[in-house]
Amino acid sequence: MPVLQISRQPEALDWFTTPAGQSLLDAEWPLVRAAFAARPAPQPWLWLAPVAGTERQVEPPPRSLVLQRRQDGYAGSLRCGLPLPLPNESIGNLIVQHVLQDGDDGLLEECERVLVPGGRLWLFTLNVCSPYRARWQQAGLVVGGVSAWQRRLRDLGLQPCAAELRHVGPVWRMTGRSHGPGLLRAACLLESEKRTSALIPPAPVKRQWHPAGAAPA
Repeated sequence: MPVLQISRQPEALDWFTTPAGQSLLDAEWPLVRAAFAARPAPQPWLWLAPVAGTERQVEPPPRSLVLQRRQDGYAGSLRCGLPLPLPNESIGNLIVQHVLQDGDDGLLEECERVLVPGGRLWLFTLNVCSPYRARWQQAGLVVGGVSAWQRRLRDLGLQPCAAELRHVGPVWRMTGRSHGPGLLRAACLLESEKRTSALIPPAPVKRQWHPAGAAPA
């Protein structure tokens, strides 16, 4: 069930280096900083970013991994493809910022695999309902509906957080304050958490107490 389909050339992500793309990323940096500040974790973070150099805009926590999409996979803190060369449940929290290619490449499943129980995923995707789409449609970025992402996250066992869906970024203007309903902003942020079912404790043993000297019936 593909929901965010980026043309098979990862160069489509170069749109985020244009003034229109940079304006959107500038609006997202505060949310990335807030995520880092709100969720300190003993395990490292993983940040999948659309362009190189994002760590110069927002400094990730120590021991974080920052990767960018490339033609042959990912580059940054390490060079790799899929599956990610990370152990199961080794990442405390994870940011996926506009790098998902389609629903069949296995990246979202990899995100769920490496995330620890209780870890959180922030997923940024372009908003197809925004007038801002006119600025990226010619770049080869093809975007589906947010509801499909929500279903896919739930299918993987990632449960929505209280602020599951937020809208961010400009509505149309690239500079200055953008006026208009939040639903028309350029991007959406989905926040979900990896939860595991608690073990069912054994049923308590029923004991029958008898007065001293009494024989059981």
